[in-house]
Amino acid sequence: MTFESSPVRTDWTRDEIAALFDLPFTELVFRAAEVHRANHPANQVQRSTLLSIKTGGCPEDCGYCSQSAHADTGLKATKLMDPRAVLQAAAQAKDHGSTRFCMGAAWRNPKDRDMPAIVEMVKGVRAMGMETCMTLGMLTDAQAKTLADAGLDYYNHNIDTSPERYGEVITTRSFEERLETLEHVREAGINVCCGGIVGMGETRGDRVGFIHALATLPVHPGSVPVNALVPVKGTVLGDMLADTPLAMIDDIEFVRTVAVARITMPRSMVRLSAGRESMSDATQALCFLAGANSIFTGDKLLTAGNAGDDKDAALFARLGITPMAAECKVELEAAE
Repeated sequence: MTFESSPVRTDWTRDEIAALFDLPFTELVFRAAEVHRANHPANQVQRSTLLSIKTGGCPEDCGYCSQSAHADTGLKATKLMDPRAVLQAAAQAKDHGSTRFCMGAAWRNPKDRDMPAIVEMVKGVRAMGMETCMTLGMLTDAQAKTLADAGLDYYNHNIDTSPERYGEVITTRSFEERLETLEHVREAGINVCCGGIVGMGETRGDRVGFIHALATLPVHPGSVPVNALVPVKGTVLGDMLADTPLAMIDDIEFVRTVAVARITMPRSMVRLSAGRESMSDATQALCFLAGANSIFTGDKLLTAGNAGDDKDAALFARLGITPMAAECKVELEAAE
């Protein structure tokens, strides 16, 4: 399948991105839909499944995360899952229509002793014909190369928010450390999956900065997950926003964020991630119109609830959306 692809720019300015956010809503969504159809199959959405392979006890202090050891959520830390159990879950996900299987571990960074089991998981999932994605925290150059040798397709490492807002959300690692891991991943030849969370009390300016940071990376991420914060009691942000619900993002502004991501990163897969279980069908439909073409399906995202396979199938049927087959995915090309 070929497309008249939009030019890929990595020189977007903040003023240009802010101007996109300021467009009349229908004009912005129309432009995003045009860009989407020039680069991706229309009315096709990729289904992915995310499994927590090691839950809780993370030493990072991310203010949104129920798995942080700093949070008081009652979540018990677990050990790394046995690869056989992970592969069984992957097989079930494939049976339910997922073409990508994502595995997340609540670590600051993986230990070298954990890498053989991680490699076994990657190789086993790939042998099923599914795309593989891992999110394990920060990586060394050597660890990234090990994952590349195992055949890992994507590595997820979100920047979370704008560089300016970052220190208000996380203090245990810097924005620059996030970028270093992304560089290790790119240099190893693994596709980057990188996005963030909106609705954390940030301003539109922060959302402009968040998109700008992604759209000016040396190569756009192959996947850009856009999460809406799911406030969890016992986390810093969950407790703070429980008393100030207006700090959370509204549906129109969320769709705007998706649309701007699509326009600025035309060949990336833009994924609706956390928060979808609380969105109306109409909001999700607008997101698909604005260029989102990937979702996480299943009943759970790591530790948070998710819409579920049956609900997603019903939504796809109502909207006339076709699940994307693995071979239909448009690969990201490096910007020239």
